Order: sequence, then C-alpha cells, then structure tokens
Amino acid sequence: MRSVLDLCVVTGFVLIGRLTHEEGLASVGTLHALWPFLVALGVGWAAVASLRLPFSGLRAGALLWLLALCVGMGLRALAGQGTALPFLIVATLVLGAGFLGWRLVGILLRGRAAGRRQDDRRALG
Repeated sequence: MRSVLDLCVVTGFVLIGRLTHEEGLASVGTLHALWPFLVALGVGWAAVASLRLPFSGLRAGALLWLLALCVGMGLRALAGQGTALPFLIVATLVLGAGFLGWRLVGILLRGRAAGRRQDDRRALG
C-alpha cells in the first residue's frame, strides 16, 4: 500500500504537469515524461531497503525525495528532456510535499491512535 502512495506522488506530479502545460495525457507522452521518475523511485526504494529504514518514516521519505529529484532530473537531462530551473523548483516542492506529506499524516494518525488506546487503558484501569 505504501509503495502505491509513492507511485501516486510521482504519477500525480507528472500528470498535473502535463495538464498544466496543455500537453494532454496521451499514453506515449505521459510515459515519456514519467519514466525517469519511475526509475528514480525504484532507485530510492532500493536505497531505503538497503539502509533498512522504516518505509513509512520521514527519513525514508526524505531519501526518496532526494533520489527522485536528483536521479529523475539526471535521467531527464540524459534523455534530452527539460530541466529548466522553474521545473526544478516545482519538482522539488511537489515531490517533497508528496513523499513527506503522506508519511507525516501517517505518523500523526498513528500517534492519535496510540493516545486513544492509552486513554482507553486508563479508563479501564
């Protein structure tokens, strides 16, 4: 499930970008824009696993953010795709918000659930 959320971050970023620039969502064009970030995401997942980081933790999210951005942009540059500064800034912000955002929400929800369990135990105690 958690990997699906990361895939949604990357795919959503690409789809929204294509729609914003009125490029359409034709499968070939979308895949052309998406593949560098999917490869980068795979590199990131491998790094998270090799470092044995908790997948839903903020450190894993930060590492995925960094690798998705750097590897993804590097592959885009090698493939002759755009890496203009405004795109780099938007990618930095959107990918960071996505990779860290769902993890932060999960951490907050787990904390609230733990607090409720503790309150329930006190009430029964």
